[in-house]
This record gives sequence, C-alpha cells and structure tokens, in this order.
Amino acid sequence: MAGTVFALLRLAGAGFVLAREGAFAGVPLDEVPAGPPRVMLRLSRLIERRKKTDADAERLTTALNRLGPSYIKLGQFLATRPDLVGAEVALTLGKLRDEIEPFPDAEARETIEKALGRPVESLFASFSPPVAAASISQVHKATIDTEDGPRAVAVKVLRPGIRSRFRRDLDTFYAGARTLERLDPKARRLRPVAVVDTLARSVTIEMDLRLEAAALSEMAEATASDPGFRVPTVLWERTARDVLTLEWIDGIKLSNIAALEAAGHDLPALAET
Repeated sequence: MAGTVFALLRLAGAGFVLAREGAFAGVPLDEVPAGPPRVMLRLSRLIERRKKTDADAERLTTALNRLGPSYIKLGQFLATRPDLVGAEVALTLGKLRDEIEPFPDAEARETIEKALGRPVESLFASFSPPVAAASISQVHKATIDTEDGPRAVAVKVLRPGIRSRFRRDLDTFYAGARTLERLDPKARRLRPVAVVDTLARSVTIEMDLRLEAAALSEMAEATASDPGFRVPTVLWERTARDVLTLEWIDGIKLSNIAALEAAGHDLPALAET
C-alpha cells in the first residue's frame, strides 16, 4: 500500500513537471473525458510556464528530459505507438533524443573495474572521457595493445544506479497506467498496463549488455556473407553485464546526406544495402 502511495506521489510530481513545461498545452479540452481528467487538464493550464515558443515538440521533449532517463525511454517507446498516443504526439516524441549529460569518468572506471575484475589501466592502453551519453549508458573511446599495434575500441558503460532508478520509475508508470484505466474506461481497450509491461521487458534486456553483445555476434554471423555490410566485433574478454567493448568504427550518420555525398557514396546503392 505504501509503495502505491509513493508511486502516485511521484506520478503527481511528474504531472506537475509536464504541466509546468506546457506539455498539455496542445490538448483540446473538449477531447478529454469529463470528470477528473478534464479537471486535471484545467489545473495544468493554471501552472503552465509562459514561454516565447509555442512548439509542442519542444515543450514535451523539454519536460521528458527534465524528468530523466526513464521518461526519455518512455517517450521514445510511445513514439512507436501512434495507436495509443495519436499520430501527432507520436511524431513529436519521435524527435526526442537520447543525448543527456554524461556521468563522471571516475564512476565509469569504477563500474568497469567492478564488472571485469581488473583496473582500467590493465584492460586498456588508453581510455578517453565519454564521447557520447544516453539514458542508460555512455561510450568511451579506448585502445588495446595487439600484436599488430594499437587497436581502437568503443567501451559502453552502464549508468551507475540505473537499474534501481528504472525500477522506481516503472512502479510510477504502472500506477499511472492503472489510474488511467480507472479514470477513463475507454482507455482500457488500449491496454496501458500491457504497454508498461512491454517497456519493462525492453528496458530489462537493455540493461544487460551481455545480451546486446550476444545479439551483435549473432547478427555478425547471419550477415557474414552480405556485401557492403559488417557488424563491429565484440571483445568478449572485456565485456560483462555492465560493460560492452566493441571494435571502434568511424562513420557518417545516414541522416547526414551532404556528408555521405561528399564521401563519394552511391546513395541509391547505400539505400538498397
């Protein structure tokens, strides 16, 4: 019972942040069921922060980023469910990026040493500050010594405390889903609790980097004979539940068309591959 109460309080806190940032500003009042849902929407309009911009995408993504990693993941997940949140909201959530502040280098080193049982200096010849940070993990560039000379690798490290954070926030999401089903019976056909179940399974898998490594290795085997396609090699001796070490590959984002053209790529052939 106490756990449910705390989850509902956290849900109320998240609702306040969303309302304060104006995440509900674009929701038409007459499209919300009468009763508590409509009252809550009216209250949200009273505490909404006045901003110069009226962009719904910016307001919603700002709120989710403020709420932290779990809410970023929830937003990205809901972006794939326009049947649940509507096409316009799904499009907005699709713009949500998983780029957040990195955690300290010292914490990354501590995680690696605990996971692999050896000091970072004995595992890698060099180890850089984080080069990219997301909601669940961050990536460092490192080198290892081989018979052929130094070899660059990418080291993905899980965020410290991320499992307990997600467990707590998933409790909040479940409380929200059950509350939605009680307040709006029509929402039951969308099965919001089942949606959180799916998110919970997905996040649980993501937080064991050995599963990601296994999937990469399986993909590498399945595509070994495919021309123009290669999967980075997993360095299993430097991989554990909280650490994933891969061959480092420099590349160009597929969304950067100008850079692809400048590099001389055949775009139709690349699209086919």
